Parts: sequence; structure tokens; C-alpha cells
Amino acid sequence: MRQTTSHKLWLIAPAALMVGIFFLYPLCFSLYSAITLDGSLTLTHLDKAFDLYSKDILFTIIIVLISVAILAILSITIAALITLSPFRSLTKTLGFLYRLPLFIPFIVTAQMMRTFLAKNGLMNNAFVASGLLTPMDTVSFLGWSGIIITFVWKQLAFSTLLISGAMAALDESQIRAARNLGASRLRILLQIILPQIIPTLGVAIVLSIVTMMSVLSVPLMIGTGSPTMMTADMAFRINSYGDYHVANALGLVSYCICAGLAWFYLRQNLKEKGAN
Repeated sequence: MRQTTSHKLWLIAPAALMVGIFFLYPLCFSLYSAITLDGSLTLTHLDKAFDLYSKDILFTIIIVLISVAILAILSITIAALITLSPFRSLTKTLGFLYRLPLFIPFIVTAQMMRTFLAKNGLMNNAFVASGLLTPMDTVSFLGWSGIIITFVWKQLAFSTLLISGAMAALDESQIRAARNLGASRLRILLQIILPQIIPTLGVAIVLSIVTMMSVLSVPLMIGTGSPTMMTADMAFRINSYGDYHVANALGLVSYCICAGLAWFYLRQNLKEKGAN
């Protein structure tokens, strides 16, 4: 029995060592750097981070919340169309199209959206060429609106994939019974499907929020300066001043925002494993 246990420990040792060296040690060092100065505990870095970047912290939270709200509505709508629509050929096409952003990196998405949403970008040029707008009427969507559009477009595939999978796993007899009783598709979605996929929807939103909080390329390439997102501030403190303390303090704030969401995700995973 002891040999079996020892053998299992040796099997997980390389993975545990890799996690410890490349994740836990840098994480702990960053947190330590955020709250210490010359080996003594201090809140100086956090105070400086809030003094300089409180607007950017609020801007980041608002951008992420608006993005996930739009993302949830669109993901549920697309997944419901795929699940409930009687037109199977159209739903297969839709199922293929919504997966495309999954394979495009954030930096490519940011460059693509910058080209598309700028005042002289592809979208406005198409409107001008079609006669719907004149060059003087065009506006740029670079800035907070462009960041939201980019986040929603990029995360839509991931979120919809999770939600449509959860909808597909439901017992079809419930949906058929509701249809036989005369329930509309909207009522089936709101009263039968949605209550059963809330945990999956929560996981999709949590993982999307954590991803949005960590993206640097989008605020740098789509944003227009100030206010901007916290990741851009962290990069600025390090590249311009070599100020790792304040950068790590901003990272600590970001980590605290995500920690509550991570708790929800882990609790949901443990519940599902317990159910199985």
C-alpha cells in the first residue's frame, strides 16, 4: 500500500514541480512585492496604485461588466437558435461561423478590429461607398466602445460553445413535452432551458471575465489613451519606470477582483465532480 502511494506521488511530482516553479513562485513573489518595501510590510504601493489609477480600475470593471452582459445575451441567443430552430441547415452554418473567433489570437483580433472600426476603417468605408453615410458623418469606434466590441466578438465563440453544449445535454423530452403543451420557443428557453444551464452560464462568464482582465493587446491597440485598462497601466509602470511594486499592486487588485469569481468556478467544479 505504501509503495503504491509512493509511486503515485512520484507520478504527480513533475507536474507539481512545474506548477510550483512557473506559477506559484512568481505569483507569491508578485503578491509579496506588492505589499512590502525593503522587507517590511507596507500599503504604500497600493495607495500609489489607487491614487494614480483609480479611474482606470473603475474603467476596467465597467468595461468588463458591460462586455460580459452583452456576451451573455448574445451567447444565450445563438445557443438557443442552434438548439430550438427547426432549420437544421441554417443552424449548422451558424454553428460553424460562431466558432471562427476561437482560433484567432487576441492580438490579431485587436489589429483586425482597429482596421475595421477606425474612422477611415473598413466599416465606415463600406457605409460611404454604399451611400448610407458621407465621409463627414463617419465616427471612430476606437476607445471604450471598440474594446467592448472586440472582447465580445473574441469571447463569443468560447461562451456560446459552453452554453450550447449545456443546452444539447438537456433531456429533449422536456422540450418536446413543452412544445406539445403549446409553449412558445421563448417560453421554453426562459422557463425550462435557462434555469438548468445557469451553472454553465456562470462558468462561461467567470472564465471570460478572467480572460478580459488579463488581455493587454486590446486596450493598447483599440484604446485611445486615458482612461485605459489596468493591464496597460501595469505594462506602462514596468516599461517606463521599472516600477514593479506599483505594477504588482495593480496585479493584486486585479487578482482580488478575480479571486471571488475563481471561488465560484472552483465550487461549481467540485459540485459537478461530487454529482458524478
